Amino acid sequence: MDFFSKEEADVIGEISNISIGSSATTMSQMLGQPIKITTPDVSLVHKNEILGDYENSCILVRVRYIQGLFGSNMLVLKDDDAKIITDLMMGNDGTGQYAKGEISPLYISAVSEAMNQMTASSATAMSKMFQKKINIAPPSVQQIIVENFELPEDVQDDLFVKINFRMRIGKLIDSTIMQLYPVDLANSIYKLFQKRI
Repeated sequence: MDFFSKEEADVIGEISNISIGSSATTMSQMLGQPIKITTPDVSLVHKNEILGDYENSCILVRVRYIQGLFGSNMLVLKDDDAKIITDLMMGNDGTGQYAKGEISPLYISAVSEAMNQMTASSATAMSKMFQKKINIAPPSVQQIIVENFELPEDVQDDLFVKINFRMRIGKLIDSTIMQLYPVDLANSIYKLFQKRI
């Protein structure tokens, strides 16, 4: 990988794996479904390639670090997965009325609540890992049109560490969730890891 070694990428993948694993435990309790996250697949991609695996539209979750680390990472969910998560959040079995139809503000609100719980758990896991307080702002969630997508103005990086996880939620979802770290943020995380060892 140019500009980012395999060792660095492996470390970021493992840290992301621990964070996502902690988040999955929280989400499992919230949704009342077993959640299994597989070993991450880590790659380095240019900003123009980050949504290459997605068609039409998807759900983008932006997580801003505001203490201990600074910068934003992003999670990307498929629309259909967000619908099932919303249906579960609304107290249904994942196949109810909210598992169908168009993404509306209700879906964004439900996914925001789920992601708020997940990312808080992830930040706590990172704080323990680095023995340093890591705080995040409440995540922002939006549906994006893939072909029109532009990065937020304060994310200036051209290169991203892309981490794909296979995510299974009960028998309802067998899909992929993607985490994106701008290289600058990934480097900062790697430096924290080095201080710990």
